[in-house]
Amino acid sequence: MPLQNFVTPLHTSTKRDYVARVVEHDKAECATVAKQFGMDYWDGERQYGFGGYKYDGRWRPVAKAMAEAYNLKAGDKVLDVGCGKAFLIYELTQEVPGLEVAGIDISEYGIENAKEEVRPFLKVANATDLPFEDDTFDLVISLGTLHNLYIYDLRKAVKEVQRVGKKDRYIAVESYRNESEKANLLYWQLTCESFYTPTEWEWFYDDCGYKGDFEYIYFE
Repeated sequence: MPLQNFVTPLHTSTKRDYVARVVEHDKAECATVAKQFGMDYWDGERQYGFGGYKYDGRWRPVAKAMAEAYNLKAGDKVLDVGCGKAFLIYELTQEVPGLEVAGIDISEYGIENAKEEVRPFLKVANATDLPFEDDTFDLVISLGTLHNLYIYDLRKAVKEVQRVGKKDRYIAVESYRNESEKANLLYWQLTCESFYTPTEWEWFYDDCGYKGDFEYIYFE
């Protein structure tokens, strides 16, 4: 299971005030709103989530790196588990013309407001029960999603990613390597339910029978 570095450059390009996140607003109330994954989470005030998640091309370098790493070509099938507004899926279709894409998310708002060009290929669904046959996709990806599940649902979701993929798989989750990063993660996160170190994640992946790649998002 190789460690990848697709998302980290994008993640680290953003500056975050971790302390302000917990002192300027009622963090518990903000998290409660965020976990509805509705308009407030995607396009409401920053304390509830993205603070307005608009297409701006930021995911193109990630798509390019993925396309090269997995040697994607026309006719290949790619699934994004927790696709949100599907900006990454759209960028993949631009990097690899003829790519067949699909995406699922539990957020009806996210799907309804997804990138128009790929919206027909998206479904409202849960990562714990993917509506696809075994071995359907050449590549299954999931970024910033599976850490939002409790452990019992997390196990189901990881196994589902393994099940519907037939070649390559990639999961990116939030994690921490030391107490400073752990504190920052707890300050910043709104929807995370599974808080593990890389060693714990890798143990868990192996225990689930997951054979794909992975990446960790740290809050330094």
